[in-house]
Amino acid sequence: MDGLFRARSWIAMAAGCLFMTVSSASESVESPVVVFETNKGSLTAELLPLEAPETVENILDLVDSGFYDGLIFHRVIEGFVVQAGGYLADMQYREAPRTVVNESQNGLGNRKYTLSMARGTPPDSAGAQFYINLNDNTHLDYRRGQPGYTVFGRLIDGMKVADEIGRAETATRTVATTLDRMQDVPVEPIVIQRAYRR
Repeated sequence: MDGLFRARSWIAMAAGCLFMTVSSASESVESPVVVFETNKGSLTAELLPLEAPETVENILDLVDSGFYDGLIFHRVIEGFVVQAGGYLADMQYREAPRTVVNESQNGLGNRKYTLSMARGTPPDSAGAQFYINLNDNTHLDYRRGQPGYTVFGRLIDGMKVADEIGRAETATRTVATTLDRMQDVPVEPIVIQRAYRR
């Protein structure tokens, strides 16, 4: 009986230690911070690698490589989203080096001032384009059997800048490479002058 008690105590202690180790590991995951300096001001975002590891790794690779430098916010809809990551001011397209798996089933919602990946119809087609929610856009969230748009970060500074970008006057522009017509493009280019880790 005494031996059984000691065995149970040892198992309980081992389980407790394992729980503490897992908790410590989870808490030790750093949340990188990225700054997007624009000609309207800076947007500072905390990224969320615990919830969206593949997406965050991709974004950091793009930031570190200078991919976003010189790109514009090419889709601006007041009260909805501001989107960047695909076009230069002359509407030349900059293709993303790769796509990432859809991680919209991560428990995060498209809430105001969160950052999410833009994509095409295929769920795993997100590459470099992202948007900042200017409202709670819950219709963009994951639903059972229906992939959503992956939330991977949130603004921690620059909310007023995001709102100002959202109020920009827009027009329809012609995409240089395809001659497609794109709506909701700011008349005055809003340029990401530099993106970097803080």
